[in-house]
Amino acid sequence: MALALAVPAALLAACCFAVAAVLQQEAAAAVPEEESLRPGLIRALARRPRWLAGIALSAVSFVVQGAALAFGPLVLVLPLASADLLFALPLIARRRHRRLTGREVTGGVCTAGGVAAFLVVLPYAEGERQPGPGDWLPLLVVVAVCVSVLVPVGLRAFGRVRAGVYAAAAGLLFALLDALTKSAADLFRDRGLHALAHWEPYALLVAGGAGLLLAQSSFQAGSLAVSLPLIDTIEPIGAVLIGAAVFHERLASSGHLAVQVLGAVLAVTGIVILDRSPLVRT
Repeated sequence: MALALAVPAALLAACCFAVAAVLQQEAAAAVPEEESLRPGLIRALARRPRWLAGIALSAVSFVVQGAALAFGPLVLVLPLASADLLFALPLIARRRHRRLTGREVTGGVCTAGGVAAFLVVLPYAEGERQPGPGDWLPLLVVVAVCVSVLVPVGLRAFGRVRAGVYAAAAGLLFALLDALTKSAADLFRDRGLHALAHWEPYALLVAGGAGLLLAQSSFQAGSLAVSLPLIDTIEPIGAVLIGAAVFHERLASSGHLAVQVLGAVLAVTGIVILDRSPLVRT
């Protein structure tokens, strides 16, 4: 029953985020570059109905993904929830009145096949319900240091480089956000409103706000070809590693680990192929 709820919810979250990303990038690209990484960027975007619609869909995606994480481990939910590029590309093609090419279909098949290969040998295990402070502290330090290094680099860069650096930082924060969402979802499921006495729901708001600002700055600086593939690669890989390290969720046994590694490589290859599509490069 848990898998029957977690898998469809993760795929629905990916679909919602794909539509949201397309709407947000179209709106953010029209904002002057000097507003990048400033609160004024969010104020400017908040006056655009298309961006507001994208944010609303992002909120729906977040809630649905939280429901998936309440019933499934990070190592199962995030590879599925991060397949949003598979939904985004046909949407962009439809909006531009053109068909997908054979190369784009191949990229989609590689991505879907890689995710399927990764998941088919995955042992279903929830891991520990609530990690302790000793589990969280190294993760928080690593993410904080990485973001602190990447943001100044992005401030000094321009165009695709800036978009890529901000997207990498956003992907790291989203991976942390996924872990915090998993922890908060478990707390609310098991303890109801008493979960508000714990730190995770509040840290979730901070990580989510910072990730949102970085993602919008990345969308503003360049096309989805730069930002979305990076986020779609870094977020699930980071979340899977966090699931194993912090929540002690199990990956495949040594005999099946090669299948998971090949699946991950195939999925990333598919994302790279899709990245080169003219649909997401403009």
